[in-house]
Amino acid sequence: MRVLVAEDHRVLARTIATGLRRQAMAVDIAVSGDEAERMCLLTAYDVLILDRDLPVMTGDEVCRRLRELQAPPRILMLTAAGELADKVYGLTALGADDYLVKPFDFAELVARVRALSRRATEPPAAVLRFGSIVLDETRREVSVDGRPLELTPKEFAVLHLLLAAGDTPVPHDELVRIVWDEHLDPRTSAARATVSRLRGKLGDPGLISADKGGGYRLCD
Repeated sequence: MRVLVAEDHRVLARTIATGLRRQAMAVDIAVSGDEAERMCLLTAYDVLILDRDLPVMTGDEVCRRLRELQAPPRILMLTAAGELADKVYGLTALGADDYLVKPFDFAELVARVRALSRRATEPPAAVLRFGSIVLDETRREVSVDGRPLELTPKEFAVLHLLLAAGDTPVPHDELVRIVWDEHLDPRTSAARATVSRLRGKLGDPGLISADKGGGYRLCD
């Protein structure tokens, strides 16, 4: 899942981004409204967490502009404006998909982001299987031959992406774009190292192919 956090309070923005990355999300940050709009035009984000009070261009204006796109991201307004009239205005006049008032509970933010992502795409299967591998997305659990497997958030996200892709190879750049964020250079070895560790934990070095130019896929 790819998320953009548009928040000019840099400490809060980094805190939210760090927490969401620990939930296996790829997260970018924008600190002004014009930057948020520009990034949304360049990248297909699943969810935009949008502060209404942004410099240069307000979050309200960003929301209005993005709603004119053919396929805008789902927008969660995160703001201190918590009066009923503010919520109604944000959800109706501005067209936000959800509205969360500061201060907020982080677990609720994560739940709302996941719910918006499910609404943005076809609902994925809650449980994915390949051979003896079972991935339960709801419980965030993986097992092999019935044996629980401990995976890092990135390993879990890579495995989920490969399981969802089925027989379709996932190009290296696409894997980096979905699982990591804009700050990871696709030429680095981070993604390959994660795939290598995942192979080891799954117990079968040949289970994940890495064809040069063909991307990654699960093999029988």
